[in-house]
Amino acid sequence: MDGYLIVRLSSLGDIIHALPAFAALRRHRPLARIAWVVEPGGRHLLEMARGLDEIIVLGSAGWLRRLRAEERVALDFQGLLKSALIARLARARERIGFDRSNLREPLAGIFYTGRIGPVSEEDHVIRKNLKLLRAIGIDDETIEFPLALPEELVAKTRAKIEGAGVPSGTAPVVLNTGAAWSSKRWSPEKWIGVARRLEARGLPLLLLWGSAAEKDIAAEVGRMTGTPLAPFLSVPEVVALVRMSSLLVSGDTFALQAACALSVPVVGIFGPTNPSRNGPFRPEDRVAFKRLECSLCYKRECPDLRCLDALASEDVATLALERLGLHA
Repeated sequence: MDGYLIVRLSSLGDIIHALPAFAALRRHRPLARIAWVVEPGGRHLLEMARGLDEIIVLGSAGWLRRLRAEERVALDFQGLLKSALIARLARARERIGFDRSNLREPLAGIFYTGRIGPVSEEDHVIRKNLKLLRAIGIDDETIEFPLALPEELVAKTRAKIEGAGVPSGTAPVVLNTGAAWSSKRWSPEKWIGVARRLEARGLPLLLLWGSAAEKDIAAEVGRMTGTPLAPFLSVPEVVALVRMSSLLVSGDTFALQAACALSVPVVGIFGPTNPSRNGPFRPEDRVAFKRLECSLCYKRECPDLRCLDALASEDVATLALERLGLHA
């Protein structure tokens, strides 16, 4: 029986972007044993992936022994020295990675036994990941996200958001005001403008956040607009919330990637990252992005955030109404 090891350690959004490659691998190798090595933060997300045989969490008890327990082919979707070293530690008989020009850390390539040719970084990262499978004879462009959400998780999450003030039985418009990178966080004033315009149309809203810094932004928007604030939600609960939403308005974050994976309508707000590479891939979704001379810098911090400041609240609200099929 063939064995494969997927190496995509983080982040949550990037793990979601690798799921279609896993799904294609499972379709073409139905009897293979497929393991995925991941950092602790990604474990709960992968537990919802149908067809995955094993999750190996870095740093967990016996993780290195489990990494080396079987002979398999390693597929490094991350392209870092760390991820390439883990593939080498696994003693995989083959270690497949991207071309040097597509690696975030080109030295990672010295640990590979095989690579694919260069691919365009303007293409969506999901399609880039699917192309890595060509190295093992799989050429499949189908985008499928094999996520399964337990109904008890959905019910628990529904109870939490209704307790926070979302009307019973409604599908809220979720405004995800946070992001891990400070350079991806839109200002509270901008979010306030969007919330007021959508609330004026009678739409039920909910403010989503993750970290303490993100909660501060959401709380300020909530104080100024009366929009309910979600309680702290676990990773699976965020996925469940996204599934029950009518629309997600969000920066380039895990919640946005989850919405795209679940075919939930989205409006993406983009500044330092490339929406063509990281954003919604369905033509009916919307993106707010204004290209400046400093655009696509991929900096985690920025002193002025001109790229985000250039986006107007009324324009984002209009995109949201359009995506919902409403007249602006």
